[in-house]
Amino acid sequence: MSHVYQHGHVSVRRLAEDLAVSEATVRRDLHGLATEGLLELTHGGASVVHTTDYSFISKSMRNVNAKKIIANLACGLISDGEQLFLDSGTTCFEMTAFLRSKRGLSVIVSSVRTAQELHSPGVSVLLLGGQYRPDRMDTVGPIAFEVLERFRGYRAFIGVDGLGTDSGLTSVDIDSANIFTQAARNAKELVLLADSSKFDNPSLYKISDFAPVSTVITEKEPSPKWVAFLKTQNVKILYPKEKSTHPQE
Repeated sequence: MSHVYQHGHVSVRRLAEDLAVSEATVRRDLHGLATEGLLELTHGGASVVHTTDYSFISKSMRNVNAKKIIANLACGLISDGEQLFLDSGTTCFEMTAFLRSKRGLSVIVSSVRTAQELHSPGVSVLLLGGQYRPDRMDTVGPIAFEVLERFRGYRAFIGVDGLGTDSGLTSVDIDSANIFTQAARNAKELVLLADSSKFDNPSLYKISDFAPVSTVITEKEPSPKWVAFLKTQNVKILYPKEKSTHPQE
């Protein structure tokens, strides 16, 4: 499934070879996923269904490698004893395995899935209350907003659905945008997590301009236009300098 979201389409023959199973098995599995509305069957394979599905599961299967690279770089900035806010997106979720090994962390989250993955003796998790959204596995609304308003002094790690030099940081969802706006406003530092597909592809709801952003983390060097723009905003850019990125120890 993740292979389809990474490449947009996959052939039955290629999947059978990669997974060392029969083509009949692959066809049966693809048919089951298509029945659930997760894939669209094509001649000899399957493609991503082009919908506005922004559920946690759907988003977690997009740009998987880029998210892992970005999460790894982000985790390299974090030390024991810090206070953090992690947004409810799938890139921040990729940070959880590393963070469990830390000591004395306090982590504010609105994602139930992220809260569960952060379970560790060295991590104190503060889960915002509010309206629970099963598809996104997070909490939103005025109660979550009110609780978040009480917190200060944390470093916020926030992903976006799109970026624009004029529009700033944006989201496809107004409820998430409201929470992330509040998190950015109260943070002592804002670290932006954005894979290359988000640049020059703004979404409807604005989260923030670039003023509070200290660092942008992405999986490859942005275009010269973006490098120049972020320099004017005094924003650092963090991306892999080598062709291969190894997990940090």
